[in-house]
Amino acid sequence: MEKVVLAYSGGLDTSIIIPWLKENYGYEVIAFCANVGQGEELEPVREKALKSGASKVYIEDLVEEFVTDYVFPVLKAGAIYEKKYLLGTSFARPLMAKKMVEIAEKEGAVAICHGATGKGNDQVRFELGVKAFNPDLKVIAPWREWTIRSREEAIDYANSHGIDIPVSKEKIYSSDRNIWHISHEGGDLEDPANEPQNHLYMLTVPPEEAPDKPAYVEVGFQAGIPVSIDGQIYPPVELLTELNRIGGENGVGIVTMVENRLVGMKSRGVYETPGGTILYTAHEELERLTLDRRTLQFKEQVAVKYAELVYDGNWFSKLKTALDAFVDVTQETVTGSVRVKLYKGSCTAVASRSPYSLYSEELATFGADEIYSQKDAEGFINLFGLPLKVQALLDRKIKSEK
Repeated sequence: MEKVVLAYSGGLDTSIIIPWLKENYGYEVIAFCANVGQGEELEPVREKALKSGASKVYIEDLVEEFVTDYVFPVLKAGAIYEKKYLLGTSFARPLMAKKMVEIAEKEGAVAICHGATGKGNDQVRFELGVKAFNPDLKVIAPWREWTIRSREEAIDYANSHGIDIPVSKEKIYSSDRNIWHISHEGGDLEDPANEPQNHLYMLTVPPEEAPDKPAYVEVGFQAGIPVSIDGQIYPPVELLTELNRIGGENGVGIVTMVENRLVGMKSRGVYETPGGTILYTAHEELERLTLDRRTLQFKEQVAVKYAELVYDGNWFSKLKTALDAFVDVTQETVTGSVRVKLYKGSCTAVASRSPYSLYSEELATFGADEIYSQKDAEGFINLFGLPLKVQALLDRKIKSEK
């Protein structure tokens, strides 16, 4: 019997895919679940997969690799998709795809399978990852093949096959969680006119329910990588976990947005990224202190392209590898600490320091100084404004000749 490796989460879609694959392809199904920090969701996964018909279950602990090799590079790049989305699902999929290929080759599988829909971005991210490592593997995407057309029908299929699922027709949100964030889509969120309800949030308290007193946290960085909280050194996973706790308690990191999917349509969802929001705020402020104007401005342009590459599933592309090299050079001096103020959902950098600071109080002061001659500004302005002066003189001449 030929084998297929299924990206399995225990959610609605992947739960019904196991029996569907056996019925329609006759494959032996090997379930693969990546532990990227989704918490208690992992506990029933193995038993559920076996009960649903999987012959074997791999549960790989990838949390540390996910944080160090996927989360932190995107943080260093400052990449944010369409100014709001911190890419939590986007950069988890390439890692999962890479591990799926490894398992498929180990098990001698002929195909991999995922539960992404034909309307979404994840199908691209999974499949580009597979192509990057083993383009000979067949890819099966049931949502592009089966007759099921909605989550309601998927629930009916699960019920008819006696499969336990974590959703119902009353609670029908589609969620994706890892140590970086959780996303929510579907249900009443599909109408942009509907405000998300407070019961939706899982990592973050609603801002209005956060403490009435501001909280402060100081994040330390070494070459662009976060290494400490309030002066205490933390390993990567523990650092992000602690910032998630602090940010979540203060209502930080909730984003509601309508985004442009790669496949051409707009979608609407809610993201909770408490620790990530703190890290982005602190990292951006430290770069303002340590990077020169031209590098900072060009890096902002690179960040837009970088975010697009990650969002579109091009994690393993040559262009992203090249941009990583550029980012790494810019981060050589991004060392120091930033104090962040958290208050009822807001996250604001209020103080920063670095041994590589380019800020000079002696230069910037409004008081007396000995190193800056204000007279020099006149010549600079005359030269800087020369093109405008030449244009104005030409316009005057043309006007006088009419």
